[in-house]
Amino acid sequence: MDVPLADRLRAGVAVFNAGHYHAAHDAWEPPYREATGDRRAYLQGLIQFAAAAHHVTTGNREGAQGLADSALEYLDGHEGEIDLAPVRAWLTACRDDYDRVDGTRPPDLSYAGERLDVRDLQYPAVAVAAPLVAGATGYDADLLDAGAEFALADLPDEPSSPFVTLVLDFLHGERRGVIVHRLDQHVTRRQAREDDVAGLFDP
Repeated sequence: MDVPLADRLRAGVAVFNAGHYHAAHDAWEPPYREATGDRRAYLQGLIQFAAAAHHVTTGNREGAQGLADSALEYLDGHEGEIDLAPVRAWLTACRDDYDRVDGTRPPDLSYAGERLDVRDLQYPAVAVAAPLVAGATGYDADLLDAGAEFALADLPDEPSSPFVTLVLDFLHGERRGVIVHRLDQHVTRRQAREDDVAGLFDP
């Protein structure tokens, strides 16, 4: 899924703020793999911060402290769209005084000065966040990924596309079971339609 870095950053922030710390890093990993220099270090620091937060929630003191130390090194001297002051403070506490962070939530993240919730996201950030939230909450991430791909293909020409609406509704968290069932029906029909015409013009 080809999504601009700004939207991947926003998606990761919102997913992190929803408490899905492990899932949040998946929003940042694709641009990290392609980045170089300072941008790569910045993204690596964010990914390790999310991993440290995840380890705190699972009680893995040693893993959290090691990642906190490493994340601080990667983030040293860097600034970016995400406010790093509370991130650095939390990482320092995690590394130096683990009991202060044990059993508490890590700080919410802000993007360009705004604390983001998944309900604040718009496309294409929605298309990144929805499969991550699905995987983190026990729903079919592949289905949401397929629906998100179709949503992006339909935009901007079809803003009322069922894929656009259903993926967004899933992210908003109301009646997810019903939404997933309806999305599955739409994805199955769309894939069948595309399979019907695939290869018709091949030599």
